[in-house]
Amino acid sequence: MSLTPSNMLKLGTKAPDFRLMDAITDHLVELQELKGEKGTLIMFICNHCPFVKHVDDEIVRLANDYRPLGFNTIGIMSNDIENYPQDRPEMMKEHAMHHQYSFPYLFDGTQEVARAYDAACTPDFFLFDDDLKLVYRGQLDDSRPGNGIQPNGRNLREAMDAILNNRKVSEDQKPSIGCNIKWKN
Repeated sequence: MSLTPSNMLKLGTKAPDFRLMDAITDHLVELQELKGEKGTLIMFICNHCPFVKHVDDEIVRLANDYRPLGFNTIGIMSNDIENYPQDRPEMMKEHAMHHQYSFPYLFDGTQEVARAYDAACTPDFFLFDDDLKLVYRGQLDDSRPGNGIQPNGRNLREAMDAILNNRKVSEDQKPSIGCNIKWKN
């Protein structure tokens, strides 16, 4: 495991379109059909990363808390499944069921979507407004495995609350830290 920070995609970037298989439903889905009325949270996550495991319960809480307020959440797994078979789609489905994911968990087998978003690590969070323009990228909160801080989603929740209250999202954003995305050779 290498500690990798977010690349911090430029704020205002339009969310790149995609069409990916949802490992939970086995259906192809597109960004336009998944976007939220108020905003869309796209997370690059995986099954095996200790940083994702550390925040799994909080991302489920956050998705459930903000869905009724007009935000949709999307999880995307882009790791190389040849070298990391624990991230295969059937394992994604099992992981999502175990953690009661209430959001689509999409398989990016070509890794093109991760590259389009300039995703670097798991977890890597991208929050888009109702026009699918990037308003937040970076960490969920200050918690990390072993640092004694419980996940609460503070940074991401503050950004989502700013959108809800028609305020500008603070540009003072910290990169997420996690395992690097496992790129294919």
